[in-house]
Amino acid sequence: MSDARSTAVIDLAALRHNVSRLVRAAAGAEMMAVVKANAYGHGAVACAHAALEGGAGSLAVASVEEAEELRLGGVTASILVMSPLTGGGFARALAAGCEVVVGDPAGVHGMAGASGGRPARVHVEVDTGMGRLGVPPDGAMALAEAAAAAGCDVVGLMTHFATADEREGPEAGFMREQLVRFRQLVPAFRDRFPGVRMHAANSAAVLRDPDAAFDMVRCGIAVYGCSPFGGDPSDDDLVPVMRWVSHLAQVKPFTSRMSAGYGRMWRAARGTAVGIIPVGYADGFARDLSNNDEVLVGGRRVPVVGAVSMDLIAVDLGPGAAEWGGEEVVIIGRQGDERITAEEIARRRGSIPYEVTCAVSPRVARVHEG
Repeated sequence: MSDARSTAVIDLAALRHNVSRLVRAAAGAEMMAVVKANAYGHGAVACAHAALEGGAGSLAVASVEEAEELRLGGVTASILVMSPLTGGGFARALAAGCEVVVGDPAGVHGMAGASGGRPARVHVEVDTGMGRLGVPPDGAMALAEAAAAAGCDVVGLMTHFATADEREGPEAGFMREQLVRFRQLVPAFRDRFPGVRMHAANSAAVLRDPDAAFDMVRCGIAVYGCSPFGGDPSDDDLVPVMRWVSHLAQVKPFTSRMSAGYGRMWRAARGTAVGIIPVGYADGFARDLSNNDEVLVGGRRVPVVGAVSMDLIAVDLGPGAAEWGGEEVVIIGRQGDERITAEEIARRRGSIPYEVTCAVSPRVARVHEG
């Protein structure tokens, strides 16, 4: 048995499969693998190397610190820093050999001031309807011209879809509206900045609409084998990369009406055996899963009972299991013929699989295999 309280086993062969699948879907566009947030909880350096081996041509992160971690881990591929930089972050990004997204004059000014004679490579972000970062479409060329005048190399034009993950429903068509707005900018940018790369598609858009691929696609959640649509990953030939496991630390007999955990949120309806698992909300097992989740033990589903505490959860193993102890517990992943996906956990929480995997905390050991 491992010394770890719980372990996230990361299947790098599955990750390479997913990247290859996305490369095919991109139909000739470059695949940029998004490895921000510690590769969505999977381990940034190992996943970055595996993504490049699987066919990704470049990488994207949210912060300069994430880019520096990759460089220290031996990653030499192109890295795009997507979130806004401040202060010394501009110079650090350039020192790490990164390309940077700019979406307003402040970003252009910061990059120009940090260049030190080296032309900064920038991607202009246009807000076609996401309502977050970026310049409005009618201001995109002016921002790009300002960047060029400041000595930057304009190498990319990008946008981000708000509803790509909605294949149907009232907002499904909004992606097409954004696509039209972005496409209208393309000819002028290609004329003014030869070689500029156009990119708009995230994981959902790549799988949903090949017309959104342009020159490059930015794939995140699908790289890790989760469905951007919240359904079964296998529907899109994706293989989950994370298998989160722990063990039964203690098993104790319960009689009717005995309670488990803070607040006595659950009481046994009959004689049973309750297993205690050394995982809690400090590990990323959210407190709103109290009385609201299942894990796998012995190849079968057992319910989480009582309140999720910081370090422990309890499960109802059923009558006759009092002699158990030490058995493997699967929180995410397959055991025998049963499986629990990040998508299932997300649905229980009214959330998305991105949050589920990103929440797996640093104190959960990562083991990279394959």
